[in-house]
Amino acid sequence: MNLQQVPVSELPGVGPKRLTAIESLGIKSIYDLLFYFPFRYEDMEVKDLADAVDQEKILLKGVVASDPVVAHFGYRKNRLNVRILSESESIMVTFFNQPWLKDKFETGNEVAVYGKWNEARRALTGIKVIGDSHYEGSIDSVYSVNKNIHQKTLINLIKQAFDKYHQDIVTVIPEKIREKYKLLNDEQIVKGMHFPENESESEVARRSAKFREFFLFECGIQSVKAKETQANDGIKEEYSQEFVQKFLDSLPFELTKAQSRVVQEILDDMNSSHHMNRLLQGDVGSGKTIVAVIAMLASVTAGYQAAIMAPTEILAQQHFEKISKLLTPLKLRVGILTGSQTKKEHDTIAQNIADGKINIIVGTHALIQDSVTFKKLGFIVIDEQHRFGVNQRKALRQKGENPDVLAMTATPIPRTLAITTYGDMDVSRIDELPSGRKAIETYWIRSQKIEQMYRFVQKQLEQQAQVYVVTPLISESEKIDLKNAELIFDKFNELFAPKYKIGLLHGQMPNDEKESVMNEFSNHKIDVLVSTTVIEVGVDVPNATVMVIYDANRFGLSQLHQLRGRVGRGDKQSYCILIADPKNDIALERMKILTQTTDGFVLAEEDLKMRGSGDLLGSKQSGLPDFKVGNPITDFNILETAQQEAEQLFKETDAINKPENKVLKLFLNVEFEQLNNFD
Repeated sequence: MNLQQVPVSELPGVGPKRLTAIESLGIKSIYDLLFYFPFRYEDMEVKDLADAVDQEKILLKGVVASDPVVAHFGYRKNRLNVRILSESESIMVTFFNQPWLKDKFETGNEVAVYGKWNEARRALTGIKVIGDSHYEGSIDSVYSVNKNIHQKTLINLIKQAFDKYHQDIVTVIPEKIREKYKLLNDEQIVKGMHFPENESESEVARRSAKFREFFLFECGIQSVKAKETQANDGIKEEYSQEFVQKFLDSLPFELTKAQSRVVQEILDDMNSSHHMNRLLQGDVGSGKTIVAVIAMLASVTAGYQAAIMAPTEILAQQHFEKISKLLTPLKLRVGILTGSQTKKEHDTIAQNIADGKINIIVGTHALIQDSVTFKKLGFIVIDEQHRFGVNQRKALRQKGENPDVLAMTATPIPRTLAITTYGDMDVSRIDELPSGRKAIETYWIRSQKIEQMYRFVQKQLEQQAQVYVVTPLISESEKIDLKNAELIFDKFNELFAPKYKIGLLHGQMPNDEKESVMNEFSNHKIDVLVSTTVIEVGVDVPNATVMVIYDANRFGLSQLHQLRGRVGRGDKQSYCILIADPKNDIALERMKILTQTTDGFVLAEEDLKMRGSGDLLGSKQSGLPDFKVGNPITDFNILETAQQEAEQLFKETDAINKPENKVLKLFLNVEFEQLNNFD
């Protein structure tokens, strides 16, 4: 019997109304009900009152010393008071809005009450009366419920389901893996999670439940990857190794070990018939662009066109200039397509793309317009991929016949996200900076020491350096934000103009005006740029060596690191000055960590721990799947192990069809509907 396909309505007493209530928790089948685990437990062990801590939840056992009294106050409000003699002490126990409990207390009878202890009053606020089914030392499961269904109802349904169907619970994790990690079978997990006899039993069950949840999730991801791989529907780009090596030898610098490793991973993908879907992540300044250029060059030598899509015109222009400088000497034709070009320019370039006269096309969203067609698109690079929507990325892929895709991001992605949110992609990681690049020196000052910052900026300006000054969005009102930036702009003008030109960049400016200001800064027509917005990721201004960030405690670690990465692009020593008055320990810790490390991956991990997953990329979406038992941050070791086991299982095309994996395959077919074509 497959419990995934047995409806909850099979249980006695579950009619249409109760079924709707249960379904509001996301429970549709008996399987869903049995695997709807408690989020915490209440310890039912009787505690010596001398050891009880104020506001701690405890189990009080004693004899009813007086008849219970119900007092009414306010609209439909009441409290039940009863005295219980425990350890020769008379304890007042109070229940709010539970008058029916009065019948549970009879003078002279022994009773057990679970509640919150008030040390000052030596009294207990009752939560529930413990019946005969409990015994000293047991623990109670607590579930996440809503207004449609009560704890007691849910618990009774789970007990019914377990009693009736426990023999039909089949174990989905292959025996070999369970033995390797000493994991419980599924029936033991369900029993231990819902009905543990002690804390130790619940912990053992939870450990196995966490692995199971992570493993099944990762199997779902791996099944998608395996299905794509098995389809063999990619392009086999048989590139010229000789030509690529000749280009590498001509570079005025050597690739780092990390760059060389990543280049090889990408080239291996391109040379196979499998469709490439790879994420290249590297810290700011780690040299992702040259890796992309090598891959695009390889694609061209295989007879294909390559395209790179950037989120803004200024970034597209920057890529175009860099790529042209590197590849034009090799007689490759590089073109650029952006929204600001005239119709005549656009049409000419579009025609050259369609005719195959352009080998590498750099562009913005303009690349995905219907008017743009490629003669033979084989390789796509999507820069700062999180800045594009799913449909935009898909539209570019559809310009070719399943071209290989390399997505790039300068936002260091914690390993937690890499193996969950991006689990369907192969991930390459550049984890070292080019040699000769000087580490950015980071300092944190409180606002009362701001004069020190002004003096430091003065010295840097005297040395022909340029300076970024960033102020965060401090409210929902753009007017207030603009006023805040204008005050800083006025202050810098007062201190440094007219000798030095001060620029202003804010969210209410039209896009073309923003681009104009950034171009002026890039061309050193502006010395100090005050901005309310995050400076464009990827913009290269090698002469900018100072980043001043006001109210730095309002940013997350990853955001601060991205801002810091706008300087240090050249060979000069660069500096980042954080101005912040942290109001709590977390904000204080954030400032300290930034001054101690420039490693974006370390900071991304710390940011995830401190802020949770919510604001990792500066947005409210977490990116992390909603796990019910495991926590991908605190349980990362279990998650990583589960991911490795799932990856290993799907490495062999036919592994899922082996007899020992039959139950797992059946489960995944129903749960994820991804393995239907594996036979």
